[in-house]
Amino acid sequence: MIKILKKLHRYFYFASVFIVFCCLFPIIWLYARNASKNYNQIAYLRRWMSLIGSYGAGIFYRVKFEEKIDWSKPYILCANHTSVLDITAMTFISQKAISFIGKAELLKNPVTRIFFKTIDIPVDRKSRMASFRSFKKANEMLKEGKSLAIFPEGKIDEQYPPTIHPFKSGAFRLAIENNIPIIPIVIENAWEILWDDGHKLGSHPGIVKVQVFAPINTDNYDEQNASELENYVYNKMLSHWKLQNKL
Repeated sequence: MIKILKKLHRYFYFASVFIVFCCLFPIIWLYARNASKNYNQIAYLRRWMSLIGSYGAGIFYRVKFEEKIDWSKPYILCANHTSVLDITAMTFISQKAISFIGKAELLKNPVTRIFFKTIDIPVDRKSRMASFRSFKKANEMLKEGKSLAIFPEGKIDEQYPPTIHPFKSGAFRLAIENNIPIIPIVIENAWEILWDDGHKLGSHPGIVKVQVFAPINTDNYDEQNASELENYVYNKMLSHWKLQNKL
């Protein structure tokens, strides 16, 4: 019976998000006609679409900050990835409009497509040329003062319960090249509420707990010691993950 209820809740969650998306779509579409001018509006509409849809299914978010963050500055938000709820968690954290770097398959999703065609950056890792173009676009956005959200593992863990796997270097290269601080973020328990897309285990109402660490300045890093930054962020996040999940 519990499994059936969790499966039903998963459908309810996605229906909730989709209904809110449909209600807001005419406005999003109008803004999307001039995405560069209406960047902030599109990002904030995405934020509230995600949050209202999530709240409607009884899923809420609680965030702890290691220190107060000056959101007037650009950052690279670097988080672990275990659930589709992670995207909503990231929009909840940031008081500033953010762009996501994500897999190109999201262009096929009816909800995420319009955002990845306008304010986000799709990455096709099967193509070096496409990956280069994505990296170049990310560089341009950082130079414009925009903040980026990246899941450096590059995927949602296929094992259950999940852990934090080694990172890809892209986020750290971007941060160092643009002298942009990295904010490590651990989304502690989204996997318990809705693992991956919920297809296997369903979902249930709950509170997603998130730890946001202090921004890490990249002034003292370059191409030669970029791996040190990557390892530092990885170990910091993994240590907190193990502590919270008692691993």
